[in-house]
Amino acid sequence: MKKTSYEVMPNAQEKAILVSLVTAEQKMREAYDPEFSLSELASLAETAKVQVLGSLTQNKEYADSKWFIGRGKAEELKAMIEETGANTAIFDQELSGAQVRNLEQFLDVKIIDRTQLILDIFAQRAKTREGIIQVELAQLTYLLPRLYGQGKNLSRLGGGIGTRGPGETKLETDRRHIRNRISELKRQLQEVVRHRSLHRERRKKSGVYQAALVGYTNAGKSTLLRQLTHADVYVENQLFATLDPTSRSLKLPNGLEIVVTDTVGFIQNLPHDLVAAFRATLEEVCEADLILHIVDSSSKMMAAQMQVVDQVLEELGAHGKDRITVFNKIDLCPPEQADMLTTEGEFLKISAFREEDLLRLKERIEVRMTGGSRSFRIPADKGDMISLVYRIGEVLENEVDGSDMLFKVRVNHKAFDKIGYMLAAYDAVRPAEGEQGRDV
Repeated sequence: MKKTSYEVMPNAQEKAILVSLVTAEQKMREAYDPEFSLSELASLAETAKVQVLGSLTQNKEYADSKWFIGRGKAEELKAMIEETGANTAIFDQELSGAQVRNLEQFLDVKIIDRTQLILDIFAQRAKTREGIIQVELAQLTYLLPRLYGQGKNLSRLGGGIGTRGPGETKLETDRRHIRNRISELKRQLQEVVRHRSLHRERRKKSGVYQAALVGYTNAGKSTLLRQLTHADVYVENQLFATLDPTSRSLKLPNGLEIVVTDTVGFIQNLPHDLVAAFRATLEEVCEADLILHIVDSSSKMMAAQMQVVDQVLEELGAHGKDRITVFNKIDLCPPEQADMLTTEGEFLKISAFREEDLLRLKERIEVRMTGGSRSFRIPADKGDMISLVYRIGEVLENEVDGSDMLFKVRVNHKAFDKIGYMLAAYDAVRPAEGEQGRDV
């Protein structure tokens, strides 16, 4: 039994033992680190305001169908619970309803798995109507097939982790009520999707360029959004500090404005029900013109975290979108570690608290947005065409050449795709090549 010291939270209602099962299959995964996963579970518990009293790890070929960690280890866990006075056991893996029931009857404490803990944190964080709908839908979808294993768990007094939101209704007694509620939530979510689609169509018609911040939870996305746009967003050093997406206007050095959207952070083993429920929100990533993948460069598990983000983006169908990897928190990295940071494609190393780094990021976004320049030779008497030149981007140079006007224009791709075809006859030079795959 591994003893671990955790921060004391005297006001915490829940007091828990963390339990992890390391199977042969998990050991074969290159990106899996059981110690990091357990440490992350402790952070999740702290975010849910749970006092962690200790942890227990079991190495086993495969999960026990009845006891998950095996009968012997379950007895060891029971002794640990009695010794510490814990009232909750939090498992780092997902449990079946039968395993929850068996462990709950044997240990006489509340049994929570990683998925339920994440769903509970989302229930705390959801503030908007859309967020609340999505969290409740994910919780109900998760709980429905496990109701027969949740009886004692859901009837415990005092609420607490695993029973917020829909857990406060008598879920175990009315499956039909839950199915009806799920149908109603899906209907409400379809309405949300319709509204979001309308907003996206308006943005497309107006030619607004949109960048989406994505990344592992606690990578510094909200901090970066606040520093870039001076947005009044909640920032805290904890997992899933922000849940509801936030969009703010950002003015680039060339004077053009874009929309930057902060999205919910990803995490390893992100519940599928949660991804499905939040698809309406996460689709903002798919609709963005540019993805800014924010990476915590100071994290020891940086590579694994980047892989998790790639997997979720692939699930969403946004893996092939235009992207810049932003290695954040570079000020927390030793110089030798910072020098080794690299990845495929275009990347940038910054600290969200350094003005010069924020300027470099804005300039990089600007280059991606415009992609280069075009030159046009337009007869001086073509006033409508000259006006159009100023509408498709930023005029860098202009001069008179006989009866013609020569323009060098940094092109806004969206505006050019929409109305630039009218200038095709006056296009004198191909677009200049933009930066590719190098950090500057």
